[in-house]
Amino acid sequence: MDLITVIVPCFNEEASLPYFFSAFEQLKKAMSSVAFELLFVDDGSKDSTLSIIKQLAVEHDEVEYISFSRNFGKEAAMYAGLKHARGDYVVFMDADLQDPPSLLPDMYKAVSEEGYDSAATRRVTRAGEPPIRSFFARLFYRLMNRISRTELVDGARDYRLMNRKFVNALLELAEYNRFSKGLFGWVGFRTKWFAFENVERVAGETKWSFWKLLLYAVDGIVAFSTVPLIVSTMFGILSCLASFIGILFVVIRKLIIGDPIQGWASTICIILLMGGIQLLCTGILGQYLAKTYLETKKRPVYIINEQKTGKRLEA
Repeated sequence: MDLITVIVPCFNEEASLPYFFSAFEQLKKAMSSVAFELLFVDDGSKDSTLSIIKQLAVEHDEVEYISFSRNFGKEAAMYAGLKHARGDYVVFMDADLQDPPSLLPDMYKAVSEEGYDSAATRRVTRAGEPPIRSFFARLFYRLMNRISRTELVDGARDYRLMNRKFVNALLELAEYNRFSKGLFGWVGFRTKWFAFENVERVAGETKWSFWKLLLYAVDGIVAFSTVPLIVSTMFGILSCLASFIGILFVVIRKLIIGDPIQGWASTICIILLMGGIQLLCTGILGQYLAKTYLETKKRPVYIINEQKTGKRLEA
């Protein structure tokens, strides 16, 4: 009998967990031909999330958990889940039920019977999201597919079922700065996509503010493209050309007309423009240097405070 490990990253999800576990129980009945390992990863929650998970682990043998020493982020929680998963197949699911469990039987069939290595999901609508957030999300995917060789599917979710070969490939990518949507595409393999309409959270509030999503997008761009460095270089070249042309214009005007360029306002504007371009290019370079700096420290991706799992691996 195949074993499916369901990895559920959790951060302050006390309101969602009862609904999620109820849906999971129904899923077990619908997929009675397979065994399940339900692995919760508590990402330093401040509410009673961990207490609820511990109670579930006491009452149900298939429930296991990992609890971090602090909040390390969803990417760290996903990586920890992969390292501790024992299943022949592994799937990520969110505790807020925005990832429809009803899709899992078809996803499992695609990987176990149809020859695919993973079954991934994508949202075809963003109903319920603020329009500005949806606009920038679509803009991010279009931008990434233009500047990166790693394909990102618009609306892709972390909700993905993978076989052991796919999981082992992800575990070989032990980088500190993780962007899983890009890593999924980078490792390759055959993937079947399942589309669904957006589902609102069953309870609780989202932990992803616009600012956090923006920073996450920057992480993705820096992790999977060097085009921003090329753009900053082009800015430098164009600025040098513009400066050279401006100098020629001033010299020729002085020699022919005898009237130098006047006006401090235009000079200040040019200085501010050039300074802004320089700061922008420095900032872009700084992002890449910062990521390199963090990688060279070789710090663990996460630190475990306590756990109940079938096997223990170091972070």
